[in-house]
Amino acid sequence: MTVPEDRPLVEVDHHTEDLPELPQRDRTIPADRWVEAPPALLALGEDIGAPVVIYKRRIGGWLLWRAGPPNKGDSRYMALSADDLDRQFTYRLFPDGTGTGEGPDGIVHTRFRTWKEALRDTPTR
Repeated sequence: MTVPEDRPLVEVDHHTEDLPELPQRDRTIPADRWVEAPPALLALGEDIGAPVVIYKRRIGGWLLWRAGPPNKGDSRYMALSADDLDRQFTYRLFPDGTGTGEGPDGIVHTRFRTWKEALRDTPTR
């Protein structure tokens, strides 16, 4: 299995319906290869020095993207409704492992796990 940092970036464009359900273990889909990517997603990591935004997976009807390193690092995640790309939620993960972000349930989460659970449990429409 290839570690995430070594997975090659895809060189073909993807539409929303082409984005896979599960994390990809052999390749990385950057946001600039997603045809419908909104400007807010393309700019997600600019303020933290992480210009490459990558697709992670679907959680229910939500598309999960990340700018910055996984786990403990200065990262920003964005979840977008696959049905309404203007419906967006972000979670900021700080280098010390703390984080914060409002979920689609209207709650500000301080644990990444509970933020993702809110995505799982909240319909996109």
